[in-house]
Amino acid sequence: MDEFSKRKNLDPDDYYYSPEGYIVFTEKYLLKRGYCCQNGCQHCPYGFDKNKGRIEKRKG
Repeated sequence: MDEFSKRKNLDPDDYYYSPEGYIVFTEKYLLKRGYCCQNGCQHCPYGFDKNKGRIEKRKG
């Protein structure tokens, strides 16, 4: 367990590190959090489209 997960009380499958070293939250974590932050997260389960500035219905 790394320092970030200890500090934030996260499960190992709530996030991963990108090749550049950034923390990327998974869809599981974002659903567990319970709301859309409207930052255009890579795994956004709410369908937010950062280019349009609104939540779009997800395809699939």
